[in-house]
Amino acid sequence: MLQRPQTGIFLTFEGIDGSGKSTQARALAASLQAGGQDVVLTREPGGSTGAEAIRALLVAGDADRWSPETEILLFNAARRDHLEKTVLPALARGAVVICDRFADSTRVYQGAARASLRPLVDQLHDMVIGIEPDLTFLIDMDARAALARGLARQTGEDRFEDMGAGFQETLRTGFLDLARMAPARVQVIDGARDMAAISADVLAATRAFMVARA
Repeated sequence: MLQRPQTGIFLTFEGIDGSGKSTQARALAASLQAGGQDVVLTREPGGSTGAEAIRALLVAGDADRWSPETEILLFNAARRDHLEKTVLPALARGAVVICDRFADSTRVYQGAARASLRPLVDQLHDMVIGIEPDLTFLIDMDARAALARGLARQTGEDRFEDMGAGFQETLRTGFLDLARMAPARVQVIDGARDMAAISADVLAATRAFMVARA
C-alpha cells in the first residue's frame, strides 16, 4: 500500500464514456492555472511512461481482448506506476493534481459491471494502491447520448464503447451507486448542460473545497 503526502490536493473526474469529464478536467486545470495554482493534469490509465504503455493494451483492440481478471491486474499495474512517478511527487510539492479517471472507474467498469469481481477489485486496491482522491466529480448524463458522443470521436480507443449501450447503462448506474456510498467525496454534476455552466459549477465546488481545506 502506498502512503500519500499530507500536502497537495488530489481531484478526480469520473463518468461514463462520452460524458464530457475529460473536457471538464482540462477546463478546471486551465482555470486554476490562470489563478497561479501549481496544477498537474493527468489521466488513467496512463499519466506516466509505464502506465501509458499499459493504456495502449487496455483501451484498444477487441472488446474481449482480455479476461476481466487480467484487465483488473493491468489497471492496477498502470495505477501503481502512475502514482509512484506522477501523482505522489506532485502532491509532495503541494500541487493540485487533476486526474481524468482513477480507482472509481475500476470499481465500476470491472467491479459493478462484473459484480462477482468487486471483491478482487477492492482487495487489490487495498493491497497495492490504498489512496483515495480528496474530491471526485462525477459528470453524469444519459448513457445513450454519451455513447453516441464517444463513438463520434473515433479516437481508436473505443474498446469499452464497443461493448454497447447496455454496458454503458450499467456503468452509469454503478457510478451513481458509488456516489451514494461516498457522498462526502463524490459530487454528482449534471453533464447534460452547456459546457460553460458545468465548468462554472465544478470550479465553484473546487474553490469551496480549497477554502474549507485551508
